[in-house]
Amino acid sequence: MHINTMNKSQMMILESFAGAHDEQEMNDLMDVLRDFYAQRLEREMLRLWDNGILDENRLEQLREEHLRTPYHFHAEVI
Repeated sequence: MHINTMNKSQMMILESFAGAHDEQEMNDLMDVLRDFYAQRLEREMLRLWDNGILDENRLEQLREEHLRTPYHFHAEVI
């Protein structure tokens, strides 16, 4: 997917990182973003649990599921 323009959120994040004066400020911004997405994930998991979509059985199924992308390499014959 090719993106020619950035949306408002992307511009805000870019400007925030551009304003970081040193590596510590950059790391602090990264921590804020990680916390934001962790909280969002937590809320969604609780919603799924409360609605009965996610339960102990489904968690066990997910633990046993193989989710890696199968990679297929084709050797080109010259």
